[in-house]
Amino acid sequence: MNLIRRFLSGYTENFLVALALWPLASAALTLPILAWLYHRDGRLRFGSALTTYLAVLYVLGLGCFTLYPLPSGGTGLGFTYGVPWQLDPLAFVDDFRREGVSTLPQIAFNVVLFMPLGFIAGRLLRWGFWRSVIVGFLASLCIEAAQGTGLFGIYDYAYRTADVDDLIYNTSGAALGWLCSAALGLVLPPGALAEEGEVTRSPGIVRRGVALWLDTTLVSLVAVTAAAAIALALHNVPGGERWEGEPWVLWLTVAAFIWVEGVRPWLRGGSTPGGSFVRMSCETHERAGARRVAFYALRLVVLGAAYFYLPILWPALALFYLFAREMPYDLV
Repeated sequence: MNLIRRFLSGYTENFLVALALWPLASAALTLPILAWLYHRDGRLRFGSALTTYLAVLYVLGLGCFTLYPLPSGGTGLGFTYGVPWQLDPLAFVDDFRREGVSTLPQIAFNVVLFMPLGFIAGRLLRWGFWRSVIVGFLASLCIEAAQGTGLFGIYDYAYRTADVDDLIYNTSGAALGWLCSAALGLVLPPGALAEEGEVTRSPGIVRRGVALWLDTTLVSLVAVTAAAAIALALHNVPGGERWEGEPWVLWLTVAAFIWVEGVRPWLRGGSTPGGSFVRMSCETHERAGARRVAFYALRLVVLGAAYFYLPILWPALALFYLFAREMPYDLV
């Protein structure tokens, strides 16, 4: 037990770094994965959401455990000398003869480290065995290459050992992780995939949030790209300089927002671009005539105010949904 404790103590700082980076990375990585799961499955169970969120922590931990800490200063390991590659696949035999059972925790750790990757590939992504194993091999190869090349040339010399045995252990771990996911599937099969065209009119707050995140990302990309194109055109057109001070980004953002959140869903049965991807309609029930006009007008006002002017509305809307199980505009 003391042997294992001493081995793990060397990775405590790495794990804390992963935990510190988790909230930032989750915003960048978890939402796209959730959007893809909604698109694929037509629904999102708590277990899938939790697995996705833990997968983000795992990816961060994998990077921290294998590449951190980085060299510091201007001399020493990584700067003036490096660690040679270890390309003998039987080197572990000599290590075991020389150091005995103290080598086993390192081997076990390298196997266990990649088991979650195989499990995620098999359970969450639903990949086959060989595809999952190949991905595990490529991920390990990328890590070993980064270690053996000084993080792909950022440092003059390798600051960690690139070990072919680690490549074997990691790939074996990915295979074992996939087998664990297959064994779990026999007891608890994953949910059925959504049928083509399946759309829900009773989306939960997470699905609504993911759809809105996709929509606002699209709005921002369209507005910024169009504004840049206009600015470039005005700069090269005689007399165009008098229009260069106009707030093109703001105007284009408002126009794109109205199209994405108002016009497009009006024409597509309540599905915004993001809503279509996660298989939902913002129209929780059928509306017609003036009532449908009022619904979309109130929806644009509420979401527009939250997006453009009053960020404090986001927690207020979340609290409203928590108690009413719907958004204010759904009451229309």
